[in-house]
Parts: sequence; C-alpha cells; structure tokens
Amino acid sequence: MSAYRFLPDLSAEAIADIQAAGLNWTCRHAFAGSPVYRERLAEAGYEPGQNLTLDDLTSLPLTSVEDLRQGYPLPLLSVPETEVVRIHASSGTTGKRKILAYTQRDIDTWKEMFARCYELAGLTTLDRVQIAVGYGLWTAGAGFQLGCEHFGAMALPVGPGNMEIHLQLLEDMGSTCLCSTASMALLLAEEVHKRDLRKRVKLKKVIFGAETHTDKMRRRFEKWLGIEESFDITGMTELYGPGAGLECTAHQGIHYWADKFILEVLDPVTLTPVAPGEVGEMVVTSLCKEAAPLIRYRTRDLTRQLPEPCPCGLSMPRHDRILGRSDDMFVFRGVNIYPGQIASVLEHFKDVDSEFQIRLLRRDGRDQMVVKVERKPGTGPELDQNLSEAISIEMRKHLFVRGWVEIMAPGTLPRTFGKTKRVVDDRNGIEEE
Repeated sequence: MSAYRFLPDLSAEAIADIQAAGLNWTCRHAFAGSPVYRERLAEAGYEPGQNLTLDDLTSLPLTSVEDLRQGYPLPLLSVPETEVVRIHASSGTTGKRKILAYTQRDIDTWKEMFARCYELAGLTTLDRVQIAVGYGLWTAGAGFQLGCEHFGAMALPVGPGNMEIHLQLLEDMGSTCLCSTASMALLLAEEVHKRDLRKRVKLKKVIFGAETHTDKMRRRFEKWLGIEESFDITGMTELYGPGAGLECTAHQGIHYWADKFILEVLDPVTLTPVAPGEVGEMVVTSLCKEAAPLIRYRTRDLTRQLPEPCPCGLSMPRHDRILGRSDDMFVFRGVNIYPGQIASVLEHFKDVDSEFQIRLLRRDGRDQMVVKVERKPGTGPELDQNLSEAISIEMRKHLFVRGWVEIMAPGTLPRTFGKTKRVVDDRNGIEEE
C-alpha cells in the first residue's frame, strides 16, 4: 500500500501495462476524433482495430508545434466542442499562440498530477502556498492553484509582479511555500535580502519551473529566502500544463508521471532514440488526454533519462532536469551553442553571480559574442580584467570559439517576474562600429 495519498506505488511492469493500454486508447481516440491524426496515422499504416505494443511506438508519426499552429484555434481537437470546458494557451512570442482544449476529465487528470507534485515536495494541508506565476490564458497559475486546492493546502493566488503584495503576504500570511519561475524567486529573494525581511518570512520551500536555471541562481534564492529546500517542476501547455513531474528530496532528477504519458528521448537531428543517459529531445505521448491528445509530440526540451532507481524509493521513473531547448540553440561562427553550456562554464567561477546575458552582434563583417555576467556582491571591480580573461579562456576551451566577457556590477542585468531572456541576437540589425 502506498505511503502517499496521491502518488501511486507502481512496478515497472504495471507502468508498462498502463502505457500499452493508454497508447492503444489514445491512437483509437485520436483516429476517430481528429482528421489530422486520422490522416497521419493512416499514412503510418495504423488501423484502429490493431493492438499496439510499446515496441510499435517508434513507427507512429511525430507531432510538432507546427501542427498546433496550423490547426489554430483548436488544434488536434478529438472530441465534440460541446465537451470542451476550458482552453489555455502558450506564452509563445512568435506567430499565433498554441491554444489547447480541455475536457472535464483532462482537468481532473491535471489536478491529480499536480497534487502529486505538492505531495512529493513534502507539503501538508497546513501549508500556505503563495502562487507567483501567470494566470489567465497561461496554464501556470490555474494549474498551481487547481493542484493546491485538490491537495488541500491553502492557495494564495497573487500572480507575477505585485512585489509589494508578495512581500506583504509573505509576512502577514506566513506563506510556507512559494511557486514561481526561478527568475521570480531570485527577484523576490533579492528584495527580502535588501529589506532585511528574512527573519519575518516563514517560507520553507520553493517550487519553481518554466525556465532553465543555473545552480548558482538556485543557491542564491535558497540562501536569501532562508528556505529548507527548493524543487524543480516540469510541464508544458501541450501536456496539460505544469505538474508533469517534480524533483524529490533526493534532488537527483525529475520523477515524471509515466502512468499519464510516455516519455522518449530522441536525437533532435536524426529523430532516433538516444541511449539511456544520453541527452536528447523529450518527446511525449499522452495516455488519457481527451480534448487534444498528443502522439509523439516534440517538446523541444533537452534532457536525458535516468534509468537507475532513485534513493528516495519512489518507483516513478526519472529524467534529468530540463537542460535547455533544442530551439534555444544559436549558431556562432559555425558552432552550435546552447546557453546552458555557457552557464556551466560560469558555474566554476566563484567571483561571478548567477545572472548572465549573451549578446550576439556583428562588427567589421564578423560575428561577435559578448557574455555579460554580474560579479558577486562584496567583490570589487579591481578583479574584473583578470576575471574576464579567465572566463573567456575557459569558454574557448569548452565551446571552441572566442567570446568577450564583460563583468557587470551586482544587480545591473535586467530582472523579470517571468522567464529571463538569456540570448539577445542583434546580428540582423545595424552593424556596430
């Protein structure tokens, strides 16, 4: 019998049986309800009467963000519109938003997944959960609140921004858990530190997600908020929203809900499976999603599977934290670079802080890369030149290209209530002198 209220205790064999049944249900459901899926599945040789095994998964067609945009406003809809009770949309900035439809069963599945996250983070019904993510079309606020209420803790639905309200509620309501992006947690931590409020704040935990983060960034907001632990949460609008998985207290990867979706890790170029433990693009197939099911959906998120058992004892499988996005990659002087690679280099320098920005520009007909990084509070500018050169040399060793490093004063780089923009590409603008 499971020691949890919401987290199931399932063996690998039981999970495989659930996935095989869910894969067959999803394909039959999508074939019957969606003209797009019907055409794609038929082209792949699928017939609705056939019985698929998990080995047949790679023979099914891949789905991408382009399918969602082409099907606007209700892409991949596989139920009558009368069964749709809600929509949410992505926070995308290019083209039309990706709008996803939900049935009541979809909402119920989502709240169950999210309640598992709160339980895995060690919350109880006595916790007060301050929600600092976006509400409205974005899935985050609605998901965090839905899961919190289903779990039974007290939700404080503030949303992003509103710094004065956040600080007031942290103190007056005695919030014990903050739910936010890593950038928002850092921004709030800096305000708590600046105003010397740490002793008045009762926060114990932070659940954060929606963007990649550095370990330095995490350690900074943990220290300045005075919390016991923080937990990385995963999810995406296409797969209900946040709540698809969470770190446990062992902090050795993300447990994901393999009874609700299948996770593959593919080479983003060849689209073939990578070996266990190798980094690739996360591809997901939903097992019980009604309104807009996903069949081998390319998330563009980069991760790797962690096949070993987790020290925490939970049987749900794990993947590594999101290491970046395949579409975050930029090409500089013929080299493919991910922001996470630069973050990994900066990790090794104790005199620089967590915040950095990559600016790409063109001078004298050649591409230039400038990495701006803040020095750590308490350090002076006298070390800037040597530090800049040392980081530049280390970057060249790892990236095989040269970039300039500019050391900034603490607090100089932009802060945000949402996701931090790490790369500013000005190469298509006016060439700099």
